[in-house]
Amino acid sequence: MNSILVVTYSYTGTARRLAQLLSAQQGWPLGEVLEEQGRSGASGTLRCVLDSLLHRCPAVRYEGPDPVDFHTVVLVSPIWVYRLAGPMRSFIVNHQAELHRVASVSTMGSRGAPNAIAEIGRVLHQTPVLSAAFTSREVEDGSFAQRLRAFGDALRSTSADAEPIRAAI
Repeated sequence: MNSILVVTYSYTGTARRLAQLLSAQQGWPLGEVLEEQGRSGASGTLRCVLDSLLHRCPAVRYEGPDPVDFHTVVLVSPIWVYRLAGPMRSFIVNHQAELHRVASVSTMGSRGAPNAIAEIGRVLHQTPVLSAAFTSREVEDGSFAQRLRAFGDALRSTSADAEPIRAAI
């Protein structure tokens, strides 16, 4: 069990694009968290805000390889209202017993990644071994690719008993 899985949730497609590139760069399999109920329109946006502010766990399903079969799972998710996106929170809560070791990648407008990292740590009772954050602008203009590769290379080289590393946010 010395392998890495990338799991993403994406509302706008930004986190998915980042996760797909990380998966392709490193040759890691990719899984996706999908919501049972869509978020289109103003009511969907309001649910995003409320899920974040109230730390709610919306109904989700996961499509991809079983996380229990992997040594490390990279969680790739957007930041909503300076917090972890609700659907990724649901995935973490639903699969916490299967997540042996995690790393975190956040996409955001400008801030909030430290809050998401702290929440992941609280839910899993373990701090992500490596974390990084990228702005939506970096993903849109493609300037994130080299730093993402460095994140993947660093994660690949960490040992199972390594102390958590914080990448510059």
